[in-house]
Amino acid sequence: MKKFAIAGGALALLAIPAAANAQAFVQVETGLDSVSVDGESDEGVSYGISAGYDMPLSGGMFVGIQGTVADSTTKECASDVFGAGDKLCIKTGRDLAAVVRLGTTVGEKGKLYVLGGYTNARIRVTYSDGVDSASDGANGDGFRLGAGYQYDLSENLFLKAEYRYSNYESDVSRHNGIVALGVKF
Repeated sequence: MKKFAIAGGALALLAIPAAANAQAFVQVETGLDSVSVDGESDEGVSYGISAGYDMPLSGGMFVGIQGTVADSTTKECASDVFGAGDKLCIKTGRDLAAVVRLGTTVGEKGKLYVLGGYTNARIRVTYSDGVDSASDGANGDGFRLGAGYQYDLSENLFLKAEYRYSNYESDVSRHNGIVALGVKF
């Protein structure tokens, strides 16, 4: 037990300098959203906000966490599905994600990284027959993988380009290509 306490104390002392150099950030983002349901895909615009925290490791490497809240304009509608004049629409809803980033510095101002973690998205279905209408939504859990490049415009301002792949329940997947403008503090 004593050995574990000593090892834990040593690790905590080593983490103090790294935590002092850690960098929090927040970013606004937008880009292409391509959602596939049972092999059929539709595109729209994704938009949202992310916040995170990067901690330097040795050799120019870093590890970080990032949380994202996003939405999308992706929507598909079909008319005359069950009868003349009816309309059935499927629309993406909010998308929440929590990922871990692992990367390396590239030059003085760049960061190249990969990411992976959890995502939860909402899909909403609406139906109208011209007289009555109904809607319902469902949440899907899944995983997210991706990669990106971040470039520092100044000490506190950065641009980012990122690719994200998300896979959800019920044969639903999503590809995002986003650009972001962020602030470090």
